[in-house]
Amino acid sequence: MPDSPQPTLQITTPAGPVSAVALVLHGGSSRSHRRVRWSSLAHLRMLPFARDLSAHYGEAGLAVWVLRYRYRGWNAPELPGVADARWALREIAREHPGAPVAIIGHSMGGRVGLRVADEPNVVSICGLAPWIEPGEPYKQLRDRTVLIAHGDREHMTDPAMSFQYAVDARTVTERICRFDVFGSGHAMLRRAADWTALVTRFVAGSLGLEPEDPEIANAMQKPAPQGLRVPLSGVTQ
Repeated sequence: MPDSPQPTLQITTPAGPVSAVALVLHGGSSRSHRRVRWSSLAHLRMLPFARDLSAHYGEAGLAVWVLRYRYRGWNAPELPGVADARWALREIAREHPGAPVAIIGHSMGGRVGLRVADEPNVVSICGLAPWIEPGEPYKQLRDRTVLIAHGDREHMTDPAMSFQYAVDARTVTERICRFDVFGSGHAMLRRAADWTALVTRFVAGSLGLEPEDPEIANAMQKPAPQGLRVPLSGVTQ
């Protein structure tokens, strides 16, 4: 019998002491027990975010961990991706005790990241085109900083669902905003530079590596629904 697949990590560690960690989570599908290969497009799409974070804030002590799940699928009710993410967060806590963690997740990875926000070392979650279903839990976001972004040319996940989720989450955390990325779809290829810059700015501010970005801070301060339907600025609209 072949060995059971295991989650794997690609880690970029700064030369000096680690002050904070970014955990990057890729997307997947509703149901699949196929192994996730390094060549998976969902996995490859997240590598530019990881590289940009490391390039900008590695010298500030940011370590970047990219998780590759055991299986491609969400696979309810077992939720192996959620278990894999919790394992990765425990590994981060073991390697870097006390280091705050920001999670960046796309599609299914956004859903996974939001689910594991209750882990004690998580301080912020960035959900990119997150896959949200009715009844998705949100109380685990209490006292966390959350950013959600969704394109308006989306055909895989529902922007209306991520908006309603943000409205619900506002009842447990005031530190939440949501951006509309006009002209972009699920793969985040159109306006890719704007998606990447948004993630890097959010992670740096939420982890205290930089002062909070003014555009994000302004969105955080706006009441619902204005702060949850903010058009993302940028040069590639």
